[in-house]
Amino acid sequence: MVIPVHDVNPARRTPYVTYALIAANFVVFLATPGVASSLTGDSGPSHLAQLCHLQAFLEQWAAIPRELIHGQLPTTVPTGDVGLGATGRGCAVGPPGYDKSPQLSVLTAMFLHGGWVHLLGNMLFLLIFGNNIEDRLGHIRYALFYVACGYAAAYGFALVNADSTDPLIGASGAIAGVLGAYLVLYPRARVWVLVPFLIFLPLRLPAWIVLGFWFGLQAVYSSGRGVSDAGTVAYVAHVVGFLTGMLLAWPLRRGTPPPPQPRGLLWGRRAHHRW
Repeated sequence: MVIPVHDVNPARRTPYVTYALIAANFVVFLATPGVASSLTGDSGPSHLAQLCHLQAFLEQWAAIPRELIHGQLPTTVPTGDVGLGATGRGCAVGPPGYDKSPQLSVLTAMFLHGGWVHLLGNMLFLLIFGNNIEDRLGHIRYALFYVACGYAAAYGFALVNADSTDPLIGASGAIAGVLGAYLVLYPRARVWVLVPFLIFLPLRLPAWIVLGFWFGLQAVYSSGRGVSDAGTVAYVAHVVGFLTGMLLAWPLRRGTPPPPQPRGLLWGRRAHHRW
């Protein structure tokens, strides 16, 4: 696993859409029920109440594969209240008090995250790689591209898990599309990464290695091999989003100027040649 921290590929224009997406994701996350308990570590009765609020919130705003594929909306959903059942206290259920559009839920789900690690990891990748794709596509086309990759990722995952009722949340599918486009348009751009080897070792690697390695891991994990939490992370959505981004960016490949050749420190020594 490598952690990207910076790419050597300056953009010509300010990435307003990328900044707006990052800001929107943070605002929605902080407004999501349950964030307060994750910050304070509360595990008492108030934690159960917030958990019930979170379940109701996700049921309404997250994408549900079964709803996307079959169009079947549930007749009972979490209400957000704490109830008392045969097995003790839990989250109460009842008829939904809202009208939900499964298609629109894909868009709202792109701004929901399950925790700080989920959010910060996604926003880091978007910040590093999104500015150059926005620079190449322009603000409007980039926004449409981002949404298209997110939709493709969500529906791709839903097709493989058509009967699942687990909420699908996160910007990972859309951001995977950004990574796929970056691989097509800027494969030789240099990316500073941290590699955990006893300590975090900083290295500058070409984008095709960094992003190719990332995609390879997602492909392996999507098959359920080599990871224990494959059922809680939508690796299939990452794969579909990445391939969609590559496909949409491919026609622009020949007209994209190469990134500048890096100068300075490389592998701990001063570089005297270009590669």
